[in-house]
Amino acid sequence: MATKSDERRTVSEEKAMEVAEASRQADIREPSFLKELFLGDYRLDLIHPFPEEPERPEFAAFYERMKEFLRREVDPVEIDTTGEYPARVLDGLRDLGAFGMKIPTGYGGLGLSQPEYDKVMKLLGSTCANLTALLSAHQSIGVPQPLKEFGTEEQKRKFLPRIAKGAISAFALTEPDVGSDPARLTTSLEDRGDHYLLNGEKLWCTNGTLAEVIVVMGRNPATGAISAVVVEMDSPGVQVVRRCHFMGLRALANAVIRFADVKVPKENLIGREGEGLKIALATLNTGRLALPAGVVGACRGMLAICREWSNERVQWGRPVGKHEAVARKLSGMAATLFAVEAVTDLASRLAARKRYDIRMEAAAAKEFGSEWGWSIVDDAMQIRGGRGYETESSLAARGEKPAGVERAMRDSRINRIFEGSTEIMHLFLAREAVDRHFQVAGALVDPKASNREKMKALPRIAAYYAAWYPTRFAGWSYWPKYAEFGKLAGHLRFAERKSRKLSRAIFYGMLLHQAGLARKQAFLSRVVKAGIDLFAISAAVTRADRMARDGRPEGAEAVELADLFCRMARRRVEACFRELWCNDDARMYRVAMNVLEGRHSWLEKDTTQNS
Repeated sequence: MATKSDERRTVSEEKAMEVAEASRQADIREPSFLKELFLGDYRLDLIHPFPEEPERPEFAAFYERMKEFLRREVDPVEIDTTGEYPARVLDGLRDLGAFGMKIPTGYGGLGLSQPEYDKVMKLLGSTCANLTALLSAHQSIGVPQPLKEFGTEEQKRKFLPRIAKGAISAFALTEPDVGSDPARLTTSLEDRGDHYLLNGEKLWCTNGTLAEVIVVMGRNPATGAISAVVVEMDSPGVQVVRRCHFMGLRALANAVIRFADVKVPKENLIGREGEGLKIALATLNTGRLALPAGVVGACRGMLAICREWSNERVQWGRPVGKHEAVARKLSGMAATLFAVEAVTDLASRLAARKRYDIRMEAAAAKEFGSEWGWSIVDDAMQIRGGRGYETESSLAARGEKPAGVERAMRDSRINRIFEGSTEIMHLFLAREAVDRHFQVAGALVDPKASNREKMKALPRIAAYYAAWYPTRFAGWSYWPKYAEFGKLAGHLRFAERKSRKLSRAIFYGMLLHQAGLARKQAFLSRVVKAGIDLFAISAAVTRADRMARDGRPEGAEAVELADLFCRMARRRVEACFRELWCNDDARMYRVAMNVLEGRHSWLEKDTTQNS
């Protein structure tokens, strides 16, 4: 029997879904390789040949200046130890123009393309995660990106030149009781005629203690519409309540910010009223790409540390790298790093193209990079053993060469949470993956639709699937299809076959669960994991093929790494398909409910944590 609490929870869930659906960019018509892959249409032509971008002399010069600055002025151990960004480092970044990397030259910025910007993020990621977070939050989700995409000319001329010179920016959406559920947003943005009145509190605002200008999401209490505004941090009523401190990223200038009757000029509204969440999501589409780029840089450092250590450290008469247990980790790290960079570069270069829907590729790059980046850091810790767990300062004090594995582990764990947790990315990708089916099924999967509406929709739905479903079997990939890819051809044939199988699995899930499919998160997570691995296989193969065809010295090695990665990924994909229909999901959920009800609280006895 449903309780009033259950009814309130259901209403709240429905409201949350309505807000999320309203903020989706559902009208995009541009192509997406990953979206078509989930539909069983393997559009290799969208990503092959692997896109390349010629290097501009202006960028090459800036990149070398940045590299030299990082080598000369940035001490990541100092930043980690003090928990502060040294003034000389911030001033040096301003002198380089680093705070205006993505701002067009017409507004005083460097006008870097997305691939150029991500290359800098890789360099930063290999140096200092704290600086990566500072510059990424400033430019990827702070004021510059939403103004570039949605701001008026007056707003751009007012804010962008100032930001390009080094005025730090930030983004404020999360609240103490609101994470990924915008329906519960409480910060109010009240229309007072010639201005808005802003009241509320924001949590975990990265750069919040340093920022001069921030983007704030607030709700109109009269209409419920969520809008985005630019707020000057020196405005009366803006208070940095406290700085937050974390396990890693110890210099992160993260703040709790309170707004008390803050007057925001009407001209500071970004876009139109009610478009706040759409603007936030659109900004994150490319903003997320900075994170996996930083991961690539960090993982390059981990691989270098482990390769050197595995050659030098001798156990039982042999270098540890020649023992199979360690050798497997080294080869897996190298192959996976190659794939992470392939996925990141592919998404970045697709984002630089006009008329390409980058939403799913960006989310997949973020999920894939953060998950496997963490795996690489964890393997580095295991290979280094006690010296991985020991801090750089302690190693140096004992006369050993410092290696920042311990710091990397603390700094990298947040990547699975930043800018959309892994679970949120799975839900986002799953929603986009089933979008076509929801559009076609319409009333049939709408819990609010009447039986008459459902019956009326049946002939149209049946006609669509009668034409669509057989094609998910036809056109099987067989030899010699993709023969031009040589030893990697079989991996593309696998990806094409499995994309069709994946589309059929999604269809069966729709038939079985109908509107309830959205709540089958374990099922959807496996679908998404399989899809991301198929995307990664495709990216790794096309990148290796491009490198080999271009005659690069490392071309043959790239093919070797791509081949190994694809073999590992193929086993993961097969496991996902097996577990779609053979799993313990229902039993695990039932046990979880028992845990919540306290039936297993006896497991918690005799600890100092008992409340």
